[in-house]
Amino acid sequence: MLQGFELFPKRYGVYPYIWLIYLAMPLYYLWSSHGLQQYIGVTTFVVFVLTYRQLYMTAGTSHFSYWLSLQMLCVLIFTLILDPNMFFLGFFTANFIGWYSDKRVFRFFLFIFAFIQTIPIAIIITFNQLNTERLLFFIPFYLIMLVSPYGIKTMLDRQQLEAELNEAHQHIKELIKREERMRIARDLHDTMGHTLSLITLKSELVAKLIAKNPERAIQEAREIERTSRAALREVRQLVSDMRAISITEALADAKETLKSAEIELRLTGKQESYADVPDLTQNMASLCILESVTNIVKHSKATLGIIQLERLPDGIRIMVQDNGIGMNSNQHHGNGLKGMSERLDLIDGSFQISSGSKGTRVVIFFPLIASEPQGGLSL
Repeated sequence: MLQGFELFPKRYGVYPYIWLIYLAMPLYYLWSSHGLQQYIGVTTFVVFVLTYRQLYMTAGTSHFSYWLSLQMLCVLIFTLILDPNMFFLGFFTANFIGWYSDKRVFRFFLFIFAFIQTIPIAIIITFNQLNTERLLFFIPFYLIMLVSPYGIKTMLDRQQLEAELNEAHQHIKELIKREERMRIARDLHDTMGHTLSLITLKSELVAKLIAKNPERAIQEAREIERTSRAALREVRQLVSDMRAISITEALADAKETLKSAEIELRLTGKQESYADVPDLTQNMASLCILESVTNIVKHSKATLGIIQLERLPDGIRIMVQDNGIGMNSNQHHGNGLKGMSERLDLIDGSFQISSGSKGTRVVIFFPLIASEPQGGLSL
């Protein structure tokens, strides 16, 4: 039970502890009090501290209002029994009133709070215990105390709205990804399902005709070639229509990723437009950049990342380097690097990786004009 005890919920951080410094004021007046006044004051002080903790622990529950009401009563007793300056403990209560999201409940408790805070001032004025100068000192704080719940409520409402918007954005992104996957699956099924079935049947027919009718087998083989070329064109068109990540976007994402990991990014080389680079080529190169940056964050323990882009006569060279601990032999054959190699193969690109005690360097190269791949169709 002791291991599970929390003085204040961890989600509030040090915020609840900062306010505890203001409890020095009632302790000062309790120290100079005597007799019944001191007994009532100490009891009220203990209850007030308990309400302060419980308001954090019961936030958002039905018990929150009970503890808030008890705290307002403690402030009233303090003000009437100890000293009019105990009136300022009302700032504790004003803070918690701002936590109500329900406007009707918020206004109700703000009205009760204003009434309770007015009582000690009215009594003191009635018995001439508060001169004009001191009254003018109290009034501005009294007004601030009544206005501050609106400010706190506005701030919390805004934070809640931002949290809901972020959640909605994440949900929308997931829906977009899911829809994109479904669209790709449908397109691949519609595009390739019939074609692959046709190729399979014709391949079986060729196997049977080779011995019986070689000329017919040759014709069917040529038909298979034409069908496969058409399927290849459709697949490449499908890939081209997919949303691509540009190199510029990849560099921006890499900067944010390294920044979040407290790794400095240094961009070198001439910064220029890559509008002449095909979308598919940019997409594949960008994914390789992001994979390299991810490896830096996960494995390198580096403090500096360097990305250099260089346009060569026959293509573009990208170097990603860090000053970390280097890579072991298992990492050289990881799935990430394998996927990078496969992506670059699609655009006739290549990459080299070197690693040592001073860090790891990945050099990516891809041509601007892809050479004619096997099958006679270029990307």
